[in-house]
Amino acid sequence: MLGAIGLDETQESAYRALVAVGAAEVSDLAHRLTLPESETERALRRLERQGLAARSSARTGRWVAAPPGVALSALLTRQRHELDRAELAAALLATEYRADAAEPAVHDLVEVVTGASAVAHRFHQVRLGATHEVCALVAGGPFAADGLDGGSKDAASNPGVRHRVVAERQVLALPASVAELSAALGRDEQVRTVERVPSELVVADRALAMVPLTGGDAEPAALVVHASGLLAALMGLFDAVWRDAVPLRLGAGGRGVVESVPGPDATDLEILSLLLAGMTDASAAKQLDLGLRTVQRRVKGLMELTGVTTRLQLGWHAYERGWVAR
Repeated sequence: MLGAIGLDETQESAYRALVAVGAAEVSDLAHRLTLPESETERALRRLERQGLAARSSARTGRWVAAPPGVALSALLTRQRHELDRAELAAALLATEYRADAAEPAVHDLVEVVTGASAVAHRFHQVRLGATHEVCALVAGGPFAADGLDGGSKDAASNPGVRHRVVAERQVLALPASVAELSAALGRDEQVRTVERVPSELVVADRALAMVPLTGGDAEPAALVVHASGLLAALMGLFDAVWRDAVPLRLGAGGRGVVESVPGPDATDLEILSLLLAGMTDASAAKQLDLGLRTVQRRVKGLMELTGVTTRLQLGWHAYERGWVAR
């Protein structure tokens, strides 16, 4: 219990025994601890340096324990000061790291990881390091299989992190994959499916991505991409695949079932038409006898459905999908 303040097991046992008897000679204490006298004396000398024990001034050869309330409090205070200093040093290092990372060198934007264990370790680092969102394209290779197996652990370690996964249909045939996907859906993760994904991929917080470089019997290797134009391209690839993928649910008995792609209802189409005609949200709400928040919520839902971030993009997609006439 006292290891947190720097005492090992022998020192703690010696101090506890000395506190119990008040004062004792080395031979008596060694017998009580069932330790050699030399080892007992070394422990007492270390306790002496830490202010927990002292030689008796009344009788040569005897040792006495320092009052725990005073001696241990002093050690705890010193430990707290050291922790405060370590915390300050960590904060300064983090600030320095962020400053250096603000303008990374070109060669620092991409790193190559080789070896099965190194790839697996880095893969889980990327996933567990996410604080907002993890996006993944999953095929049938070991890279993706590891991701499925570790999904429940990652979700437990990253509460509040949104997960979006696009899996190839052949993944449903992998052993235990249906159970893993079912668990993911149970955790409110979003899972969609396509016939084939262009490449396996995992992206954390749109700031760090990982892509496998090898396949087949070659030694596993992967590319880790930091914030850059290449990362933006990879995120664009995921968004495009996600937009065209079909939502997945699991029916009775764990059978994979694809849902029809959701689309706008009649009210959504009326709102789109009025907004494209130049009306504001408030004007469209009044025209359709809806609440302003209802209109805004429906527009946001359409933007999420199409995977866009601006209303200009939403209008373009509405035309492309035939939701409104040209």
